[in-house]
Amino acid sequence: MASVYSLYLPPPCTAISLSPARLHGRIRRSISKTRVLCSVERQALFSRIAPVYDGLNDLLSLGLHRVWKRMAVSWSGAKRGDRVLDLCCGSGDLAFLLSEKVGREGEVTGLDFSSKQLSVASSRQKYSGKACHENITWVEGDALNLSFPSCYFDAITMGYGLRNLLDKPKAMEEMHRVLKPGARISVLDFNKSTSSFTTMFQEYMVDNVVVPVASSYGLADEYAYLKSSIREFLTGKELEEIACSAGFSNAKYYEIGGGLMGNLVATR
Repeated sequence: MASVYSLYLPPPCTAISLSPARLHGRIRRSISKTRVLCSVERQALFSRIAPVYDGLNDLLSLGLHRVWKRMAVSWSGAKRGDRVLDLCCGSGDLAFLLSEKVGREGEVTGLDFSSKQLSVASSRQKYSGKACHENITWVEGDALNLSFPSCYFDAITMGYGLRNLLDKPKAMEEMHRVLKPGARISVLDFNKSTSSFTTMFQEYMVDNVVVPVASSYGLADEYAYLKSSIREFLTGKELEEIACSAGFSNAKYYEIGGGLMGNLVATR
């Protein structure tokens, strides 16, 4: 399946309906008008769910999140020997897939702000038994203030992280800065749909499936935030616009998973 999706390339950025200043202002105003978790609270949240994060993802998505993640890695264009970055790496799913793409001669950096998530990722790496996974380095850091030099990476992925960053335009600018010219980012997350039916279905699933299942693990409050975080997120069109505003020359947003998920692909 991954090879099929790797054939899709994003088209050039079209005219942006909002200027960068107006777009950034609109996004930041929307944040100020709604109650969002601050970065410290979100860091604590992901640290609390770290021990059961992988199991819950499999259960809640019926394993489909693994298909979507393979698609995201394929869209990144990562290839053998590349130096790649997985932002907001969590327990490492995308980083492990990237390591298999770039091989032992490549380099993978997995960055996250949760030391507990990184601890889970490191343990998975230790017991994976795959030689290529030795090429992964785990880094605790801030996706809004990357410590890497400019034009450093051949590809960047992010899975379910952008929605949880408080300054999305800044995150896009940082990804653009550390990416090599001609390279791509691939950002997977929940889709903020413009379809009222899809939105209602998403919210129904969160209220009646996600939160009840999470509550059986004692994590009802931790997962209840999903609905508001999707509401506060950006539409595919808005994500394309902030990518272009950050300097990317191509940006295309794909709705996947029946419109429940989305993937932004942008080229520097």
